[in-house]
Amino acid sequence: MTIDRNFIDFFTQRGHIPTTGSSLIPRPGDPVLFTTSGMHPLTPYLEGDPHPLGRRLVGVQRCLRTTDLDEVGDPTHLTVFEMLGSWSLGDYGSEQTLRWGYELLTQRLGVEPGRMYVTVFGGDDQVPLDQESLRTWQDLGLPIELTTDDNWWSNGPTGPCGPDSEIFVWTGDGSPEGTPTTDDRWVEVWNHVMMRYRRLDDGSLEPLQQQNIDTGLGLERLSMLLEGKKSVYDIELFEPWRRIVPELWKLDEEHERIVIDHLRSSMVIIGDGVHPSNTGRGYVLRRLIRRVLTLLWRSDDNRTLSDLPMELFEHTLEHFHQGELRSLVRRILIDEEIRFSNLLDRGRRILSHERFQKTLDDGDFEYLHETHGLPRDLVRSLVG
Repeated sequence: MTIDRNFIDFFTQRGHIPTTGSSLIPRPGDPVLFTTSGMHPLTPYLEGDPHPLGRRLVGVQRCLRTTDLDEVGDPTHLTVFEMLGSWSLGDYGSEQTLRWGYELLTQRLGVEPGRMYVTVFGGDDQVPLDQESLRTWQDLGLPIELTTDDNWWSNGPTGPCGPDSEIFVWTGDGSPEGTPTTDDRWVEVWNHVMMRYRRLDDGSLEPLQQQNIDTGLGLERLSMLLEGKKSVYDIELFEPWRRIVPELWKLDEEHERIVIDHLRSSMVIIGDGVHPSNTGRGYVLRRLIRRVLTLLWRSDDNRTLSDLPMELFEHTLEHFHQGELRSLVRRILIDEEIRFSNLLDRGRRILSHERFQKTLDDGDFEYLHETHGLPRDLVRSLVG
């Protein structure tokens, strides 16, 4: 049984109703560009609206986080990823969710308790120590680290938030050492948020209408741990990418991961209806594609996205239930490559003018952007 199916079955056996995973595009009126977490589509229900499926939910949600872009290329971060989630909308509390989390990981998925460590919110001047979570983990016998900032979850500067308890798994060789905040070989697997508050514009907190549980478990990161891999890019899900991309283009490890991540993420974003543009969601997509092309062309300007075999489009888009769009997605990627290539050629011609044969100042950058449509980061790459 697959990990996601195992997760869904575990919680449906405990009264949870599966939800349909939403796209990366948030509901109308939502100010954010992309869905960033499993709870995002459930925000109205976490704030008190009754959910049509009830008070216990479980699901798989695809997410995109632009805040992690600079970390993509390391062993654990992805731009587009899948989040397993379970939710209590004013039903059970922290003790129940933590016990179920421990049971699923150890008894259903085979994680050894001796390789686990947990963190608990230690309290601050607004919210006290999370005693219930602390007692639960003490009863289950796991080592505990108390933190403040690292164990407070919010989806933004205002809105629903609360203390959380995170489960970490040891990924190093030999016996576990240190704690989650002192040794990065402890990798966070599952975050259980006790969503009890709403943060207001002035920074103060008010209790939510109901006390909720919101948990998030990264599917790719969990797969890495269960498959005994050192990187999310080495799991079975990425096998076609890791097999094909090195045959097409010789890149170092970090750049290969970035290329794989950004191309895969771009396919999924296009599959959810986004086209490259200079604003909003389309600009995020454009940045991903152009970063890939910049890396590929750095050492060989003959590299092209048209070299990508249809197998990669089929594998990725079918996984995200977008398989019927593979020809369209491929065409949009290649069209954006042509557009970027033309822009680079034009940029080089413009920058060859005598006016720009000096260190560029803010006025130059503004002129190039406003008059010729050349973004600052692109100009820097051309003159650097």
